[in-house]
Amino acid sequence: MKLQYLPFLFIVFALNACMWGTPHNTSPDITKDTLAYVYKNIKQRASDCGSKPDSGCTVITIKYPAFSKDSILNDSVKNKLYNLFWADSTSMGLDTDLQKYAQNFISVYENNKNSEDVKGKVFTIKSYAKVIRQDSSLTTLEVGGYIFEGGAHGHTLSFFFNWNTKARKSIELADILKKGYHDSLNKVAESIFRKNEKLTDSASLALDYFFKDNKFTLNNNFLITPVGIRFLYNQYEIKPYAAGQTNLLIPYAKIKSLLLPHTVVSQYIK
Repeated sequence: MKLQYLPFLFIVFALNACMWGTPHNTSPDITKDTLAYVYKNIKQRASDCGSKPDSGCTVITIKYPAFSKDSILNDSVKNKLYNLFWADSTSMGLDTDLQKYAQNFISVYENNKNSEDVKGKVFTIKSYAKVIRQDSSLTTLEVGGYIFEGGAHGHTLSFFFNWNTKARKSIELADILKKGYHDSLNKVAESIFRKNEKLTDSASLALDYFFKDNKFTLNNNFLITPVGIRFLYNQYEIKPYAAGQTNLLIPYAKIKSLLLPHTVVSQYIK
């Protein structure tokens, strides 16, 4: 080998060594947060709490993300928290003042704590909103919580929230699925549901489930994930309270023909 080539080879080896020594980013950019946010907390305790622990007196706590550059998203999140335990009500308002919401909850307890129905009981609300995933096109959140206002037991709820980061609006199924998708999507979902529940194709849903007219149907509580659309049924929705929540994941591979092109889901389709 001629000596004049040695400096050139040394440079090549040095560059390769630098490249080998630099760890590759195996995480795609779509997993990175693109909206800056901080979590905020609201907490109020009843006047008779004194030195009691939170578990021994009436308390409300709310934790949620506050996004620095999207006021519309902030209001949407706070409104969903405000209406969390009345999410199916036709009287849902556009309220976003969570501090006022907490004060009202405590006030109801204070005004009734000496009544026969309330005396000696502890009321509780623990609610939250949390960011599940973010990328340049999509922000997904879970809004949920626990409420107890007397009775045999409390109640837990969870709802998903999918946000188009660029368009600054919530995402509906019709935004990612082709027109007339419902029956085909429902058919695929029922097949997965029956498999998960260890039911035959002809097994009746009348005895153990609460589906309307005993026919399987999807609800509108869904989460867009990198692998599929995840649906969640809350307590009492399709099963008894003791059965808890039911999750159902529909992989994109099973509904490729139903997916619209050029949507926030497209980045996950191979």
